[in-house]
Amino acid sequence: MVTELNIRIISPETAGNIRKNQILIEHIPDGDLNYRILEIALKGTPIIKMGDGYPRVMLTAGIHGNELPPQVAALRMIENLNSQDINGTVFIIPFTIPQATMNGSRRFKGFDMNRKASSEGYITHKIIETVKSLKINSLADFHATKPNSNPGVESVFCSKKPCILSFKIAAHINKISSSKIICHETAGSLYSGALEDECNISGVPAVTCEVVSNNNKIDSGSLDRSYLQMMAYLDYFDVVNLFNELKIR
Repeated sequence: MVTELNIRIISPETAGNIRKNQILIEHIPDGDLNYRILEIALKGTPIIKMGDGYPRVMLTAGIHGNELPPQVAALRMIENLNSQDINGTVFIIPFTIPQATMNGSRRFKGFDMNRKASSEGYITHKIIETVKSLKINSLADFHATKPNSNPGVESVFCSKKPCILSFKIAAHINKISSSKIICHETAGSLYSGALEDECNISGVPAVTCEVVSNNNKIDSGSLDRSYLQMMAYLDYFDVVNLFNELKIR
């Protein structure tokens, strides 16, 4: 069980008042822990460390500020992990760009940050640097896709080269959640700069998980589905057993 939450800021330039996003706030449960994270987001991108030892895994949400379900799901995960025994270390970034979440925007400073992970000076590149400095073993990035868009279905993106573990993680998430696997043979072959791809290229196995929800909304079931994807990801590494109460296994 975590007794004292370890939170720090990895980028002050992204600071924003998430409370101004009324749709998101309506879905965040009351509680001192969530309030503390919202307050810290006023200073920039918060990263929460839970547990200690190996494996060391990271969950990120909110690269696109208008994709709300995974950001709330990440807060729920932090709250639940706070009462669990963790075998290893879990790092969670619930709001990658608080300012974009505040504004309900897909972009930050005019750019899609999920195309900038390979470029110095951008928040997603700073996450790559953080992954390396913290010696993270794997990363999962969580998003929401609106209906009739690309991909427009609940899914988990992965690649086989250079990290076959990316595909194996995706297969495990698919087994538990039935999220559709969208696999590219080689990371970065479709486009460059995605956080998942740049992690895989750097030798850190990563996946991207998508649930279906309209922009700046939390459609029915999308929050629970995003949380299930997060649980499935953590289950792959056996860092904590979150499935007892759900009887999924």
